[in-house]
Amino acid sequence: MRYPQGGGLTVERQQFREELRLKAAERFAQGEASSLIAKDLRVSVRSVQRWRQMWDEGGPRALRSQGPASLPRLSEKQFAQLEAELAKGPAAHGWEDQRWTLARIKTVIGRRFHLTYTIQGVRRLLVRNGWSCQVPARRAMERDDDAVAGWVKEVWPCAEDSRRPVEPGSSSRTKPDSP
Repeated sequence: MRYPQGGGLTVERQQFREELRLKAAERFAQGEASSLIAKDLRVSVRSVQRWRQMWDEGGPRALRSQGPASLPRLSEKQFAQLEAELAKGPAAHGWEDQRWTLARIKTVIGRRFHLTYTIQGVRRLLVRNGWSCQVPARRAMERDDDAVAGWVKEVWPCAEDSRRPVEPGSSSRTKPDSP
């Protein structure tokens, strides 16, 4: 399976699985047991049972491959255009900071291609095409290192000392001082 890059099965893998199902169909016609077929074809007994049920209902044609489960909504050409839009950066699309979020990419897809995606659909689309979540390599330009250093020096010690002191106690809520 090639889920991280292309999603679903390759054409060769689909053909291989179809051949397995058709070999099983030949053996169904001979009346062989599902467990024996599963062992010889190195698949689960449950798969063979499902195939047998499909074969009973529709014959060998029912075991043929149906093709990919779904076609991508964005073509490869459109995805290349989306990548070009993303390369321009969020500022080119009206956002002030330089972060691409799934919601923003969803908005760009809607504006550019007039397609509606869910947030999870955008994530799957990006992962299928080799994209991954990234953390910025550099710190934000707006970051004030002096203010951060002052906070660590002044505010953090107060917050750190405000914890309760560790002392022996009791786990009982009703009798806190019982021996």
